[in-house]
Amino acid sequence: MVKKSSQYVCQDCGAISAKWSGRCDNCGAWNTLVEEVTTEHAPRGLGPKKGSKIKFVPLQGQSKAPPRRITGISEFDRVCGGGLVQGSALLVGGDPGIGKSTILLQAVASLAKQFHVAYISGEEAIEQIRIRAERLGLVKTNVQLAAATSIRDIITSLNIGDTPEVVIIDSIQTMFIDSLESAPGTVTQVRTSAQELIRLAKRLGFTIILVGHVTKDGQIAGPRVMEHMVDTVLYFEGERSHQFRILRAVKNRFGPTDEIGVFEMTDRGLMEVNNPSSLFMSDHGRDINGATVFAGIEGTRPVLIEIQTLISPTILGTPRRAVVGWDVARLAMVIAVLESRCGLAIGANDVYLNVAGGLRVSEPAADLAVATSLASSLSGISAPSETVVFGEISLSGEIRPVSHTDARLKEATKLGFTHAIVPKNRSKNKGATPKSKLKIREVEHLAELLSLFNPPTKRTKDNGHVEGKYNG
Repeated sequence: MVKKSSQYVCQDCGAISAKWSGRCDNCGAWNTLVEEVTTEHAPRGLGPKKGSKIKFVPLQGQSKAPPRRITGISEFDRVCGGGLVQGSALLVGGDPGIGKSTILLQAVASLAKQFHVAYISGEEAIEQIRIRAERLGLVKTNVQLAAATSIRDIITSLNIGDTPEVVIIDSIQTMFIDSLESAPGTVTQVRTSAQELIRLAKRLGFTIILVGHVTKDGQIAGPRVMEHMVDTVLYFEGERSHQFRILRAVKNRFGPTDEIGVFEMTDRGLMEVNNPSSLFMSDHGRDINGATVFAGIEGTRPVLIEIQTLISPTILGTPRRAVVGWDVARLAMVIAVLESRCGLAIGANDVYLNVAGGLRVSEPAADLAVATSLASSLSGISAPSETVVFGEISLSGEIRPVSHTDARLKEATKLGFTHAIVPKNRSKNKGATPKSKLKIREVEHLAELLSLFNPPTKRTKDNGHVEGKYNG
């Protein structure tokens, strides 16, 4: 006899608990356990029925590259790895109102010129989608619309007749399977619904794009536990105060991860930004202390980013560390190295750091640019003009080399920069340092960097400390 029982499932991590508690024991989130009714079947083995023999093939051999369906939106295709792969599943997440539905409607409208596409919405009525399409100038495109939330109805409709080649599900949290007693949006419903849709897409060969909401922490709600099921995970980032949006790939089985696409939100929808470096640099026209240009890498694309810092005396017992667009723990490490290895007195001051343009930088190569900006802000001396900086800082104060040096320098040259401060090349190969039209200054220790803002200092041989105190 089938028995019904209750279990409590965390809506953040999917952990299952036998009883309710205010805090999830697995991920530590509060008030995320939701009761779900399950049916318990008596445990059964495989039974007498025999399975079919699977076929093994050798690893050696040639395989063709998967065919791509090009949307025509170059920034979107770039993040996807060159276009949509037949039979693949994509998950797109982002804050409410960030532009997920807008960019996907623009993408399917462009795809509709050469493919059969369908847009299934569980949040909006068909008339609402038509109003948005009219505002974007896409009302004349051949996109098939539907408003549905039942997975059973959706699968039946996709199986019958001419199956679309690209299907949008907006959003996966609104979908439900009637055989489950849990409410739509719960982990069980989201995971099972996505599994059924992805299985159908693999079997019929159409591309499916799932839209997911995010939690207050910026993570995809519910579908976080199903990220391993999809082929590509895209996050739509951006601040509401900025008109620019960044589409970032955090997982891609058919292309590079951490690739970004940059868009500008306008009254005609999301427009592509072909030169992101100009977006992330302020055009102030004169030297300002505390501002440094960092040559970074986002995916396979070199991007120049302006890093701004401000150091001011604190009026509180504990100095503030306000960071926008960078890791606050990384900033604390750079400040500690500057104080311990170079004798700078920063710890008693408030430190504010901002990455211009709303981009979030995560690579360690930004350490040297942040240190340059801090030294400039503390001394009141502007960083060298028309100069890009990049390099990783170790706890000893040494500057470590980073990857893609040639691409970073080429991007700086293209945008008119004339100087670069880079880590010293420790490679035995003489040709390891890329040739560039820039005047390159190689630094091995932070003391060499600080000489730009202070008369030269001597470094002791024992532990790398600088003799004398930094004078701004």
